[in-house]
Amino acid sequence: MPGAELGECSSVAGRGRQRPPQARVVNADKHGWWWAVGRRKNAIARVRMKNADGRGTVRFQKARKKFKTVDEYFTETEDRTDVMAPLKVTGIEGKMDIIVRAGGGHTRQAQATRAIARALRDYDPNSRTCSVSTATSPWTTVASAQKYGQPGARKRFQFSKR
Repeated sequence: MPGAELGECSSVAGRGRQRPPQARVVNADKHGWWWAVGRRKNAIARVRMKNADGRGTVRFQKARKKFKTVDEYFTETEDRTDVMAPLKVTGIEGKMDIIVRAGGGHTRQAQATRAIARALRDYDPNSRTCSVSTATSPWTTVASAQKYGQPGARKRFQFSKR
């Protein structure tokens, strides 16, 4: 294109240069925690993350002062790997203290803990989880509501002609 310099983006309607996408910069709160929220159907997981002072664990908060580890909380190995996947990809496993408060079904809770990837993205914008769009994009499916007079959202009682 005539007049376009090297590194300049051309636009269709002549709107000028387009800016490259900038990394999102989020600082920790006053106590040093990075926060994120993840959702899957009706399950919501609230994650807070901080640099570890020794052990570096992922704990699920059941009550104000009661916590469970991932192995105690989830019985299925698939759910455990869903929770630990962002930490293994980035190599931060054992270096951060992560506390998760989750509600909903167990499998959905494990999938909602993708919020760990969001918190890692805020902690280190150059980390590898930023390039994995599925780890930080929201789920689009939502459970259907149960219909009145029927056993479920889609299921129907057996049809009888007479």
